[in-house]
Amino acid sequence: MLKRLLLLLTAALIILPSLSGCGYNQIQKNEEGVFAAWADVEATYQRRADLIPNLVETVKAYASHERETLESVTNARAKVGQVNISADTLSDPAAMQKFQAAQGQLSSAISRLLLVAERYPDLKASQNFLDLQHQLEGTENRINVARQRYNKSVQTFNSSIRTFPNSLTNKFLLHLERKEPFKAEAGAEKAPRVQF
Repeated sequence: MLKRLLLLLTAALIILPSLSGCGYNQIQKNEEGVFAAWADVEATYQRRADLIPNLVETVKAYASHERETLESVTNARAKVGQVNISADTLSDPAAMQKFQAAQGQLSSAISRLLLVAERYPDLKASQNFLDLQHQLEGTENRINVARQRYNKSVQTFNSSIRTFPNSLTNKFLLHLERKEPFKAEAGAEKAPRVQF
């Protein structure tokens, strides 16, 4: 009986340290990192969406006959509000692509709005417009940084569920799917053409 108890105790001392290397907790931490990074992406996009009405109103005061451009920005912002990705759908490539397409349309509409502003010297000199433009530029930079951090978190998570021994833990216990990173927009490989 004592011999059997010593054998079980020895086996437990050998097996318990090896369980810490199964990666269960690390995989969970990595997935939480992805969710946190995604929340940062959403927050920066929300900041941009919040700035747009102020920018549109400021431009509208100076360029009321640029109605089509102003409406396209407003419509693009509304579409962005309709396309949401939750933490549960981060592994769905189609949902991620739809989200990125809506954000791309909004970016394009904002670019057109800023081009309209170039035609109005009084607007360009307006302190409100300049402040909004700087905030928007800063927000676009924040969006880029948040995307990069999200992609890094996704890479860490995806690697953790695909490498041994964590892959076994995921396969038999967790059953988590790869998360989708942000990808470049279609046509991003071509440099924009500027004409004067």
